Amino acid sequence: MTTASARAARVLRGPLAGLVVVTAAAAMGAAPMAHAAPRLPVSLADCGPGSLPETGLQGDVPAADRDSGRSTKGYRCNIKLLGGYTGHGGGITSTSHDDCAYMGSLFPGSMVGPDTGVAVVDAANPTHLRRSATLRAPALQAGTWESLKVNEKRKLLVGTAVPLLFGAGLLAVYDVSDCRRPRLLNGNGPGSLNSPLPITAHEGGFSPDGRTYWTSSVGPGLLSAVDLTHPSRPRVIAQALTGLESHGIGVSPDGKTLYLSHNFGGLSIYDISDVQRRRPNPQIRKLAKIDWTNGWATQHSVPVSYGRKQYLFTVLEGGSGGVKVINVTNRHRPREVNNLKLQVNLPRNQDRGLASSVGGGVFAYESHYCAADRQVDPTALACGWTSSGIRVFDVRDPLRVKEIAYYNPPARTNRHAELWNSPHALASVLGVPILSAPAILQSLAQGQFDPRQALSSRSGRVIGDLSTDWCFSPPEWRGNRLYVTCSDNGFQVLELTNGVYSAPPNQRSTVGS
Repeated sequence: MTTASARAARVLRGPLAGLVVVTAAAAMGAAPMAHAAPRLPVSLADCGPGSLPETGLQGDVPAADRDSGRSTKGYRCNIKLLGGYTGHGGGITSTSHDDCAYMGSLFPGSMVGPDTGVAVVDAANPTHLRRSATLRAPALQAGTWESLKVNEKRKLLVGTAVPLLFGAGLLAVYDVSDCRRPRLLNGNGPGSLNSPLPITAHEGGFSPDGRTYWTSSVGPGLLSAVDLTHPSRPRVIAQALTGLESHGIGVSPDGKTLYLSHNFGGLSIYDISDVQRRRPNPQIRKLAKIDWTNGWATQHSVPVSYGRKQYLFTVLEGGSGGVKVINVTNRHRPREVNNLKLQVNLPRNQDRGLASSVGGGVFAYESHYCAADRQVDPTALACGWTSSGIRVFDVRDPLRVKEIAYYNPPARTNRHAELWNSPHALASVLGVPILSAPAILQSLAQGQFDPRQALSSRSGRVIGDLSTDWCFSPPEWRGNRLYVTCSDNGFQVLELTNGVYSAPPNQRSTVGS
């Protein structure tokens, strides 16, 4: 007879053993500055009429729901779906301009079939979305990873070639003045196959004025400033080697400070004023850094201000790190002042999170990309939270944040063959939630992880079944609507309901770069 403790031991020797190895490697790269995890999650949303609420912990999709098919109906609270365009999946991160969306491409699926590249979706009629164009610059056909961004001021769309984790050389610049029919500006110029740029990329983003596009790469850690004064002739004007401190970015409103995410836990602050002012021989100067062990794989930062205080909403894509609120009023002394987490992200719930997420993929319930509804005195923050879907928070007081709505799209369970542009479908060759490893190990070390609670009907699965979606992209604000893109369900238009949100008159969606 097999006892519960024996089965738990098998779990720890199986998929979890691999997680512990990964965690140990991550911990070796993290600086020894720990921050206490929040004792409570963000306040739960009060779901009104028309909702189809979660059945377990906040942010969790229980094993029973995955196995019974309940997760194929999705979950919603104070949000309704107006329309969707699935295509063949939504890539990793997507972006939007005006009433159009640009769906990120994923290699090698981005080079398969008649419509290779970035899909342009016309959302003028949100209940009848349609594909209006396909962008086929080589940089976009090679896969855009987390580089696809729009600068509203100059109406420019930029993406770099990132086939797998990082890429080099290729960058495409489009004019999106007519959002439905973008126009390639640097076709055979710098950044094309004829004239590659000396850049590496995993991610990228704009300075607010749109004159500079920054690329960063997880390896070898090269930060590059690409001048777009003449968008048909992009050129590299400054670079810095940053080592492992190289993931996503955020740029201050004046364009003089760059916040660079670490591949492990933390971020660095750089003075980029020489680049912003176009000084000869511009220097990129490191001012400060902040590290943590409560979460890793820092993703990007959204700079905002409340009164005279400057803050970052800094998103972590690993270790159940959630979203950190960092006071950067003094650029030389950044200070963590809050941490937004769902119930499923807390140390005491890592066992239950593992029980439900095994067999779902390398990601579980991790935050990934967020957008504030305005840069000055933001009132709401919307985030893609991977298997927890889209989460919307009231952030009028950054120290007292509460959840007001969520939408977790219907799972497309076992429909891998249809979704060759979905990173979820592609990554489902491995169903073990590796990105949760640090949080699981910390929970074990703190005595909060119960191996028996980590057992479920899914224990031991090593192949992903798409029993949730993965929502990676930042949900972008359009009044009381959100433009969102998830890996399996593609682009969707959502509307907040039940009076939980009123768009401020000067709303302007911002992802920080």
